Amino acid sequence: MAEKRGKRRPRFGIAGKWMFSSLGAVLVIVLFTIGAVGMMLHSYYYGAARQILLARSDYLTSMMEQYAGGLTASFDTDIRHYIETFPDKGRIELMAISPEGEVLLTSSGFTSAPHPLPDFEAALSSEDGLGWWEGEVEGQKVMAVCRLVPLLGSRYAAVRFVTSLENVDGAIRELVLLTAGAGVLLLIVVLIFGLIISRSILRPVREIGAAAKRIASGNFGTRVSRRAKDELGELCGTVNAMADALETSERLKNEFISSVSHELRTPLTAIQGWAETLRDAAGDGEITPDEMALVQKGIHVIVDETERLSGMVEELLDFSRMQNGRLKMEMERMDILAELEEAVMVYEERARKEGVALLYHEPPMLPVIFGDKNRLRQVFLNIIDNALKYSNPGGEVRVSASIRGESICVTVSDTGTGIQPEDLPHVKERFYKAVHSRRGNGIGLAVADEIVSQHGGSLNLFSTPGKGTTVEILLPVRVEGEAPDGEPPSKVITIE
Repeated sequence: MAEKRGKRRPRFGIAGKWMFSSLGAVLVIVLFTIGAVGMMLHSYYYGAARQILLARSDYLTSMMEQYAGGLTASFDTDIRHYIETFPDKGRIELMAISPEGEVLLTSSGFTSAPHPLPDFEAALSSEDGLGWWEGEVEGQKVMAVCRLVPLLGSRYAAVRFVTSLENVDGAIRELVLLTAGAGVLLLIVVLIFGLIISRSILRPVREIGAAAKRIASGNFGTRVSRRAKDELGELCGTVNAMADALETSERLKNEFISSVSHELRTPLTAIQGWAETLRDAAGDGEITPDEMALVQKGIHVIVDETERLSGMVEELLDFSRMQNGRLKMEMERMDILAELEEAVMVYEERARKEGVALLYHEPPMLPVIFGDKNRLRQVFLNIIDNALKYSNPGGEVRVSASIRGESICVTVSDTGTGIQPEDLPHVKERFYKAVHSRRGNGIGLAVADEIVSQHGGSLNLFSTPGKGTTVEILLPVRVEGEAPDGEPPSKVITIE
C-alpha cells in the first residue's frame, strides 16, 4: 500500500500550478478591468447627465434674467407656460422654487414638494448659487441641480432640474455585464489554451521522467525522442547525452574490470605454477644441480610477477586516491634527468627481450625543477611502458629531454601501431583502451595526466596510425610557490 501511495502523481502538479497561476492572474485582471470600466462608465454617464442638467439650468436662468430690467405682468405667465411646455419633461422634471423653499411650479403639474430639497439648500450656501444632489425619491434614484435666480420682485428664487438615473444605471450595468462576459470568454480561452499548452509540455516531461527512471535503474540504452527544438528539446538532448555518457562509462567500467581481472590472473597463474613446480622439486628434500637451476628460474619469475602485481595494485590505489582527492605529492627540488634515466634503465632488459630498440638521448644538463620525483618517475615508467607495449619487434622507442621556452619537455616516441584519430581525444580518460588486444587496464594515462597537471604541466599525445605515437611531457622549470633563491623546503601537497 505504501508503494502504491508513493507512485501516485501529485494532485497539484505542474499543470495544476500553471493553470492556477495563469487563471488566477487573468481573473485578477478581468476583475480589475470590470471595476475600472464600471468606474469610468459611472463617471462618464453621471458627468454627462450633470452637464445636460447644467446646460438646461443655464438656458432657463439666462432667459429669466432678460426680465431683470423690469418685471412685467406677463412674467409669471411666461414662466408658467415655459415650465408646463418644457420640451424635455419626458426625461427631466423642471421646478420653480420660492424663496422659502417651496415648489411653486413643476413640469409634471404638482405644486407641493414631496421630498426635501438638499440641492436648494446647497445653492443658498454656495458662492455661485448652484447646488447638486443625488439620492432616492420614492425608491427611484435621481440627480438634481438647483440654480438661484436673484430677480427683484419675482416670486421665484430658483429653478430646479431633476432627472432619473435608472436609465443611466441600466446602461452602465449593460456595459459592465458586457465587459464581464468578455472577461469570462477570455477565461475560457485561456483555460482551453492552457490545457493544450500544459499537455504539450507535460507529455514530454513525463516521457523524460520515465526515461530518467529507466536510466537510474540501469537501462542505459533508453533514449528520449526529440520532437521540438525548444527548451524541452534541449532537455531531451541533454538526457540522451547523459545516457550516452553513462552507457559509455558502464561499458568502460566493465571492460576495465575484465581487463584488470585478466591482468591480475596472468601473474597469479605464473606465480602459482612456479610455486607448485618449486614445491615438487623440493619434495624429497634433495635438490640436484638441474633442479637448483629450475628453482632459481622459478624464484626469479615469482619475484618479477610479484613486482608486476604490486605495480598494478599500486596503480589502482593511485587511481582510487586520485578519484577521492587524496593523491599526495612530496614536492621538492629535483633533478629530472636522474629520474628519467632510471626509468629508461628499468625497461632496457625488457626492450632487449622484446626486440625493440630503446634509445635514450640524454642532454648534458637541465634546470632543476620543483616536483615529486617518485610521482614523475611513475609517469615516465608508464609512458615508456606504453611505448614498448604498442611497439612490434624491430621497432624503436626514443626518449629525450630538452628545454622548450620556460618548460622542460620530455619526449617519448615509438614506431608502433599508433592511435586511431577517433580514439586519440579519449586515451587519457579513465578506463579507456584504444586497443583491447594489448595488456593494460586503461587508467595509467589518466593517473599520469593528473600527476603532470598537478605539477603545472601538460601531457600531450600525437599519433599517426601505423607509424607510431609521440608523447610530450611539459613541466615548468619553476612553479608557483618556489623561492627564487635558495633551497625551498620539502612539502606534502594533497590533490583535491
